[in-house]
Order: sequence, then C-alpha cells, then structure tokens
Amino acid sequence: MIILIIILFIIFLLYIGVKIAFVYDKKGPELKGCLKILILKKIKVYSKEFPSKDSEDKKDDEDGEEEGEKRDIKKLLDLAKPCFEYIKDFIKSTVKCIKIKKLQNHFIFGLDSYSDTGQYIGYIWAVLSVVNNVHENARLTGEPSFNGSVFDGYGHNEVDINILKLIPPAIRLISKKEVRNLIKGVRNG
Repeated sequence: MIILIIILFIIFLLYIGVKIAFVYDKKGPELKGCLKILILKKIKVYSKEFPSKDSEDKKDDEDGEEEGEKRDIKKLLDLAKPCFEYIKDFIKSTVKCIKIKKLQNHFIFGLDSYSDTGQYIGYIWAVLSVVNNVHENARLTGEPSFNGSVFDGYGHNEVDINILKLIPPAIRLISKKEVRNLIKGVRNG
C-alpha cells in the first residue's frame, strides 16, 4: 500500500511538472543572475547564483584541460547526421510539453560601424516582433548602441515543463540506435 502511495505521489509530481525561472542582467563581460528550479511551482529544488566563486575556480581548471582535450567534431557530425530527423520529432513533441509563463528580455546591441549596427538592429527588431506577436507572454525588446561593440541585456523568464508528457518522446528518441551511438560518441570524445 505504501509503495502504491509513493508511486501515485511521484506520478502526481511528474504531471504537475517543474517550473524554471531565470533572471539575469548582463553588462559588459559581467553576468549577474539566478536560475531556480521549482516543483509544485513553489518548492525550490535547485538554485544557482551567477557569478559564483566556484565557477571562477573551475574556469581556471578547465582552461588547462581544454588545451589537452580536443574533440573530433567531424566524427561527431557524422554520428549526428542520421539523428537529425529523430531530434526534430523530439523537439516538436517537447514544444507541446513546455508552457512559457513569462518571457521578458531587453537587448542592447551595437557594432563598431554605425551602419552595420542600424542594419542588424533592424533584423533583430524584425525577429523580436515576430516572437512578440506569436506568443502572448513574450515581451522582447532591443535597442541600438552606437558606442562600439556591445551585446548586453537583462530579463526575467519563467517556463513550466510537464515532465510526464516529456517521458514518452524521450524514450522514443533514446530507443533509436543512431541516437545511442551519438550519445556514446559524445561521452567518449
């Protein structure tokens, strides 16, 4: 009886899903923010503050490792080519499991050339207006900066993910032999 109650509780948690909240503020090379993962939309399971002292220590250690370890990108791309159709189907299924609660971001973009800044900010505004019109909870804005190369921004994003609906597409994806070979290739380097 206890096992049945535990199983029902786990299914209930999976059905309700998790909430992911990401708040950030980027100015120059400095990124400040917070990532939170909540279950039952209230109980914090994971929280990460940016920047953290641990990330600075790890960055120094990783610099030495990256020089010694180089992955063969061509080999990984060869493994990934037969998986594109499966990954595309997985992404289509995943979109149905994700509900965007809040998507508020403001970008500041600039290049060294005024004309290039104007041209690319026009492209950015076009993309942002399409996203804003497609989704009711999206508030994406952008502004040009004519003071040299700049890509800064700030935002507040909240996403709900229904994990129970995500399990069948994930199982279908992993059941394909090509995808398992790609995962082994990525893990082994």
